[in-house]
Amino acid sequence: MTLPQPSLEQDVTIGPEAERISATLVVPARPRGAVIFAHGSGSGRFSQRNRSVAATLNAASYSTLLLDLLTPAEEAVDERTREFRFDISLLARRLSGATDWLAERFTQPIGYFGASTGAAAALIAAAARPDAIAAVVSRGGRPDLAGSALAEVRAPTLLIVGSLDASVIALNESAAARLTCVKRIQIVQGASHLFDEPGKLAEVSRLATDWFDLHLHA
Repeated sequence: MTLPQPSLEQDVTIGPEAERISATLVVPARPRGAVIFAHGSGSGRFSQRNRSVAATLNAASYSTLLLDLLTPAEEAVDERTREFRFDISLLARRLSGATDWLAERFTQPIGYFGASTGAAAALIAAAARPDAIAAVVSRGGRPDLAGSALAEVRAPTLLIVGSLDASVIALNESAAARLTCVKRIQIVQGASHLFDEPGKLAEVSRLATDWFDLHLHA
């Protein structure tokens, strides 16, 4: 398979048949890098928040790959039981598989953008592939769920948290203390966990773009 024509969006599938997941790939005319999105619990590749951030990155000449980290069958079960959305090792494995898939088709550096539990999956996958992942951004994430992998992360990591999300701020501060890579916690004033307040998601998009501009290179 080849990449789609510049500036076009393409739906793709990734992984073996039994664990095949869906994704949306967008490649701008002259991509400077690629960002893979790892969604949070109960979300997916159609998340309007992630798509909003992805659109900003596309405008800044970054390719984006938005994933459904669960298969349709798993999503159906998860809607009833919520048993897969906190299976961080499964999410990280799927993200790693998507990274390998993209790396076979894309020669530019790759970064991760993770939200909620997806941030933990992104950090675990980044730790497992230190030579493949150039930067990580977390939005309202649970990096603490990455556990012992935190100390192995080498990619510069930005942790974005809303000032009104006190419990998650504490979890991010605890995780940041265990990171040995270049790192920063960015508190967005007046923002809650989902950054639903006017202008706050745009601020997240700007911060993420600036971080990738600084660190997403070979």
